[in-house]
Amino acid sequence: MKWTDDRSDNVDDRRGIGGGAVVGGGLGTLIIAAIIFFLGGDPSAVLSSGNTGTNSARTEQRDLTPSELKVRDFVKMVTAENEQTWTKVFAENGLKYTPAKVVLFESATQSGCGTAQSAMGPFYCPADQTVYMDMSFFKELEQQFGAKVTEFSIAYVMAHEMGHHVQNLLGVLDETNKARTSGNYSESQLNRVSVATELQADFYAGLWAKQTDSREHILEPGDIQSAMDAAEAVGDDNIQKRSQGYVNQESFTHGSSAQRKEWFMKGYNTGDMRQGDTFNQLLK
Repeated sequence: MKWTDDRSDNVDDRRGIGGGAVVGGGLGTLIIAAIIFFLGGDPSAVLSSGNTGTNSARTEQRDLTPSELKVRDFVKMVTAENEQTWTKVFAENGLKYTPAKVVLFESATQSGCGTAQSAMGPFYCPADQTVYMDMSFFKELEQQFGAKVTEFSIAYVMAHEMGHHVQNLLGVLDETNKARTSGNYSESQLNRVSVATELQADFYAGLWAKQTDSREHILEPGDIQSAMDAAEAVGDDNIQKRSQGYVNQESFTHGSSAQRKEWFMKGYNTGDMRQGDTFNQLLK
């Protein structure tokens, strides 16, 4: 992936900073959080409901390493390219884009949705419109799921979480939250809503890649394939096969590997925000 000269000021790097972090939730919360971590999803509901503990965990302040400083620079660049691309796409559709913030952390930190922990993986918190990222997730992605991690696969994960921010600005997350709390839908129906939500975020990630490459020529050979490898690694079917040895489609919450790749590529091939209505296509 080619780097650009753009950098965003909306990145808060909390790594290496001393201070307490409230770590809440019982064993059940941690198990659920681990599942969400493997799915690469949005654990805001678990975080907000499980943040009941009072134990404080402190980390010693330390200087960031050169490689960590490079990661910060890379995240600032990807964040800036998301801001520029989505500002343009929103304007083309008669809308105004409000940038998300990005927090880099290690172990644990506070979010608008409760305590963010490493085991949650990257997630978007609608309450404070912020993407939270502990970069250790990518080591797990490589070691546990065999996905080769590249700069562009990291950019894909960030773009997916930024896709949730787009959904938040468009009111999609409000509607899905209403469905989840209404009591009018079965668990399997809510799972399908979740799948549609996650696949739309994958679509937006592909759209971002297309639009940003058209403007900045960021893509290099192999980049799209690395995104496909990451999407395949976090498909529900792949995770279930590895974790329990069989696949239960009714319990999918993020979509199969094939679906995640399909919707990313649809976003990339069309570059058109209007083509990403996963809900009408998947919930018929």
